[in-house]
Amino acid sequence: MTIPAMRKQLMVYLENADDKKIKGWYSLLEDTIHEKAEVDLTPVQLKFLNEERRKYLNGEGKSYSIEESKELIMKRKTS
Repeated sequence: MTIPAMRKQLMVYLENADDKKIKGWYSLLEDTIHEKAEVDLTPVQLKFLNEERRKYLNGEGKSYSIEESKELIMKRKTS
């Protein structure tokens, strides 16, 4: 079974599970759920992100909705 299929099956299971089972699963996974994802960035990537954040906070940067972002990505994929 593929990972996406497993995810889907788990979501369906959790959607229909009784409260006792949900509480049990949550207690087992609670630490993992709240773990912070760690990403290793190069100094160049970190500098770029910090500059983009600075621009955004100063009203100089452009932000995009999810739909706009997907559209831009699809355009770049096809060109």
